[in-house]
Amino acid sequence: MYGSPGGASQDMTALTTLQTLRRLNSGPRGLVEAEAEERLARSGENTVSAWRTASWPRLFLRSMRDPFTLVLCCLGLVSAAVAAWDTACVILMLVAISCALRATGEHRADRSTAALRELVAATATVLRRADEGAQPLAREVPVDQLVPGDVIRLGPGDLVPADVRLLRAGGLSVHQAPLTGESAPVAKHPVDAPGPPDRGFFEQRHLCFQGSSVASGSGTALVLATGARTRLAAVRGSPGRHEASAFDRSVHWVAWVLIRFMLLTPPLVLMANAALRGRGLETLPFAVAVAVALSPEMLPVVVTTCLARGASLLARAHGVIVKRLPALHDLGAVDVLCLDKTGTLTQDRPVVDRALDAQGRDDPEVLHWAALNAWWTLQLADLPAMDVLDEAILEGADEGALSRYEGVSALPFDPVRRLAAAVVHRHGRLGVHTLVVKGAVEDVLARCALDDDDRDRLLSLAAREADRGLRLLAVAVAERSAGHGRRTPVDTGGLDFLGLLTFRDALAPTAADALAVLSQRGVAVKVLTGDHPGTAARACRDLGLDVGDVLTADHIDALSDTELAVQAGRTQVFARCTPEHKARIVTALRGTGHTTGFLGDGVNDLLALYAADVAICPRDAVDVVRENADVVLADKDLTAIGWAITAGRHSSGNMTTYLRLTLSSNLGNVIAMLTAGLLLPFLPMLPAQVLTQNLFFDAAQLAFAYDRPDNAVLHRPTVLRPRELLCFITRFGLLNAVADIATFAVLGLAPHGPLGTRDDAVFHSGWFTENLFTQALVMLLLRTGRRGAEGRPPGPILGAAAALATIGVLLPLTPLGGTLGMTALPPLYYLLLAAVLGLYSVGLAAARARYERRRAQPDVAVGRPE
Repeated sequence: MYGSPGGASQDMTALTTLQTLRRLNSGPRGLVEAEAEERLARSGENTVSAWRTASWPRLFLRSMRDPFTLVLCCLGLVSAAVAAWDTACVILMLVAISCALRATGEHRADRSTAALRELVAATATVLRRADEGAQPLAREVPVDQLVPGDVIRLGPGDLVPADVRLLRAGGLSVHQAPLTGESAPVAKHPVDAPGPPDRGFFEQRHLCFQGSSVASGSGTALVLATGARTRLAAVRGSPGRHEASAFDRSVHWVAWVLIRFMLLTPPLVLMANAALRGRGLETLPFAVAVAVALSPEMLPVVVTTCLARGASLLARAHGVIVKRLPALHDLGAVDVLCLDKTGTLTQDRPVVDRALDAQGRDDPEVLHWAALNAWWTLQLADLPAMDVLDEAILEGADEGALSRYEGVSALPFDPVRRLAAAVVHRHGRLGVHTLVVKGAVEDVLARCALDDDDRDRLLSLAAREADRGLRLLAVAVAERSAGHGRRTPVDTGGLDFLGLLTFRDALAPTAADALAVLSQRGVAVKVLTGDHPGTAARACRDLGLDVGDVLTADHIDALSDTELAVQAGRTQVFARCTPEHKARIVTALRGTGHTTGFLGDGVNDLLALYAADVAICPRDAVDVVRENADVVLADKDLTAIGWAITAGRHSSGNMTTYLRLTLSSNLGNVIAMLTAGLLLPFLPMLPAQVLTQNLFFDAAQLAFAYDRPDNAVLHRPTVLRPRELLCFITRFGLLNAVADIATFAVLGLAPHGPLGTRDDAVFHSGWFTENLFTQALVMLLLRTGRRGAEGRPPGPILGAAAALATIGVLLPLTPLGGTLGMTALPPLYYLLLAAVLGLYSVGLAAARARYERRRAQPDVAVGRPE
């Protein structure tokens, strides 16, 4: 009866008003209460499916799908299978801590976001009757109790509670920005027989949609669709994003590389020892320990701690809520930010730009007469709220000049006539009234005493101003005898044309500075708007952006996906965009290797939010957008995004540094252990010693979660590039292996060497000490690059490295060292190890400096995944 789900209002678009009323079995007086209750039971409440906060246990289980967590779980099971219970317990404990931290952070963010959600509208004014013969009464009912066929009243500031068709309206204009992105209010009025639609669905003048709001005027409307049948619900039902984010892509790549190495390591160790040393399954615990040594066991904990700490600081300091913790990493990788103009770059309100006379010269008198029209129209026409253009006019006018006039009568703006008129009388001037008219240029000129040449010239002047991205009003006056009484004869000709008022969008006060900061951070800003191309370009130029050519929806439709990808990279401003255009542009940018963020607040932004790596919205966005966003801002302010990106790069920089240092150090240790295992008649390190060393190194690496990276890290997108990571860990891993093999030589050739009865214990102790020292040096010297050791003190990293070195020296001397199979080293060994470590430090510093020089070369790509 009410149409198909998601399209009920569309089914009745072309019907006449009477046909629509009959289709819904309703009338101008509204429904009977009993019929409304019956329809409510049949069609359901006027609500869309609610978003529910996931429970903590569910988030905990979801976090276990992380690839690194799965790798660690597998290693823990293998350790348990070979009865290495200590290893299994440590690994599973790390998994539990990591999952608990991630689940707690995301659950806290979900609860904060749930507290921000607001109803689309709380109540609505509806006409209902007690029975068939009763008179209709207007009363407030909860929005969720509305049904198709209800007759409701709309006034200024009301949120449209359902999809409706206008029955009556007076000066009604509606904000549809949440649905279409159009910043200017759209005039609405009844149409008895609309016929087949020749324009976009949201441009139908006789229809209003749930999610929009009344800007001015009033009206009476018939409810066409509620709940899941509204256009808002149809958009809400769109599929979410399915593609992996930048964080997911990086983590998956590293995880699968580690999985391959770890699966190969145990069999290789077993086969090599069996072939060269005749050892059997007794080396299996050592093989498993080597595989564990290759894995960055603390990565889930470090990642979760970095992200949770960054998200907590953002929420406390800047009111930014990170709903999905990995989205903070993605923010750090963002190199393209897409956004709408309205409310972000501009304040969603116009201001007067210039007042021009008929020759195109500045003339303040035009503004003066327009202000008289606006003021007395507001006072005499009993308007419930001021029009946004009138508000801009009055803000720019001299208030003192208005007091010299007295209003006689007024006719408010009408969307059909497209002008407003006021009759005013100047104090001390008897018998003469002045008619002041302002409105659309074409309609005002049609009522002016002009010949065709002058009219064409003025239309050309208006067209030039409109092409500059300005909105226009024409102003005309006429002297009338006071004998006309209180009439406003705007339909008579003979008006004297005064000039034009031009309006531009008021710029957001922080937008220009925020755009400059984003540019310094290596983030390209692209404006995707539903506005006129001239309006969008004007606002961007006023903010200092290099606009270039504006790409409109018509041009986008003519491009293939490949061609659009090329154009999207070159274009700064996209105008007249529908939701589908925005999503296509974002997808094209991602397809060329960019990490994209999208800032939106309306239903028309949902598809683009789904397509982006990071979906960002302000706190006052429509509820369906907030539910699907990754990051929620306190305000729609680019400054907050700058802070969020900085926090993301802070966390990502620490995670990337941890991953590079850990993998390179682990790779070096694994190469050294495999080499020594083949050359020595005994195992180079016992499994318990390998795991103990890993435990201390892993605990020290928690300091990376609290480190402050070098400022250079914050000035470019932090993307984990596979080739660069592989090059880094290979280069420095081999250097670490060389230092370990040099240590083998020292331990084997020094006094108390191979002939002693405790050679294996001395060897184990010496290598244990050297390993912890080399890992401490790696943490210090490779932490933040070339300037890391030259500027500010490293803070937590210095403390962690010092603790690691201290443990390396003291543990072999303690009873725990004896339990682990270690012994005290002769004093000479410390001198020899110091010499090896000194040479290693020099080589490490030289390799780091060369790496930094190559990385700083202009032809090295920064900010894009390979």
